[in-house]
Amino acid sequence: MSFIPDTTTLIQFAIATVILAITPGPDMTLFVSRTLSQGRAAGFASMAGALCGTLIHTTLVVVGVSALIVASPGAFLALKVFGAGYLVFLAWQAITTGSAFSPEKKSGPEISLFRAWAAGLGVNLLNPKIILFFMTFLPQFVSAHDPNAPGKLFFLGAMFVVLSIPVTAPMVFAAEKFSTAMKASPRVTRGVDYLFAGVFSAFALKILTAQAK
Repeated sequence: MSFIPDTTTLIQFAIATVILAITPGPDMTLFVSRTLSQGRAAGFASMAGALCGTLIHTTLVVVGVSALIVASPGAFLALKVFGAGYLVFLAWQAITTGSAFSPEKKSGPEISLFRAWAAGLGVNLLNPKIILFFMTFLPQFVSAHDPNAPGKLFFLGAMFVVLSIPVTAPMVFAAEKFSTAMKASPRVTRGVDYLFAGVFSAFALKILTAQAK
């Protein structure tokens, strides 16, 4: 099927997705916080909202990148080089500032599952880091000369969601233990930061060296 990338690309993308999914950030903080304060249903609703946001980001990237490929392959190349630079920036930031994970267990009025879903959607859609990440990350896995690029981008976006679920769902199921473990094990969290930095630095180097040939 023409919309499915080659095996090497799928493996590389899967590794990057899992690393990103286990890296603490605003989305993960929201999932765990909602679970601690409102229960698992609210936690899963927030997670579902964030994943819906991911699909929206993917759609926007596909539309924009596809238009860019048609209008100017050179501009698309510039986007990929910018993306490599942004990945290096994210790697540097992970090492210097660390992960953002600070869930709070606080009581409050019960909220509907729709509001929990909307909160997850909002956190995902309004996070400028996620916007920039998807805009620069997904194009690394397609070629400007590939006529099937839009389909492959959609496939990778859906793959990102599918692979994220088995990584994040256990965090919701065991929110309290997970939160305690993360707070009690800063070395583990820092290890994830360095893993994140290493993987995305490698992707940045790959794209830069490929374009230099």
